[in-house]
Amino acid sequence: MTIEAAIKTVLATACARVFPDFAPVNTTRPYLTFQQIGGDVINPLDKTVPDAQFGEFQVSCWANSRASAALTMLAVESAMRQATTFVAKPVSAPVGDFDADVPVFGARQDFRVSSYR
Repeated sequence: MTIEAAIKTVLATACARVFPDFAPVNTTRPYLTFQQIGGDVINPLDKTVPDAQFGEFQVSCWANSRASAALTMLAVESAMRQATTFVAKPVSAPVGDFDADVPVFGARQDFRVSSYR
């Protein structure tokens, strides 16, 4: 299983609608999106492909209200911290967002994720 698939599975315990990168237009809210935004590279001396992955992932929640976005992000942080298929540590506290064009409320949080246990 890829780290992305494992993250999607864990996030689905916090919110039923989870999408890598972006959600389809008119997706029912709340929903989550996630994407890798960087991370550490493992470079074995023997030039083999490593059996572990490290990355920073940003999880975003989009909801109909600030309260719903904040509550869903609390569930996200809990799910990520309690994951058993990888180790996740928050890099920052959640950041609020708002898109006036839609309008939609958002919250996002970055996590450092390791598949190495």
